[in-house]
Amino acid sequence: MKHLTPRETWEYLRQHPDALFVDVRMEVEYLYVGHPPGVVHVAWYEYPDMQPDPQRFVQQVRREGGREERPVVLICRSGKRTVDAGQALEAAGFAEVVNVLHGFEGDLDAEFKRGRLNGWRFDGLPWEQL
Repeated sequence: MKHLTPRETWEYLRQHPDALFVDVRMEVEYLYVGHPPGVVHVAWYEYPDMQPDPQRFVQQVRREGGREERPVVLICRSGKRTVDAGQALEAAGFAEVVNVLHGFEGDLDAEFKRGRLNGWRFDGLPWEQL
């Protein structure tokens, strides 16, 4: 699995227009916190169960056009869920999986708030929300 910063990911996506960009956060995060344009939503886990189902996740990525030979880029809130999701894809045979370090909202700062240190939005990359 490759681990790229948000800006490196933005450049990677520009160089790999065939890549499938997947947001693995819960639907409420995807809709109301915001997301990069063009990303598809496939939750790693969902409320109320909050338990990942790796096989279901891989099947849903495949339904969105994911194939073993197609690069898949994964983003979540902080870059943690994507590691587990990426490992599930790699175990299923996906050859090129990219994890967006720091995710969409970034790491927690000293006051336990996100968006102040790093992340997709912090870096000023394109995003939209409902």
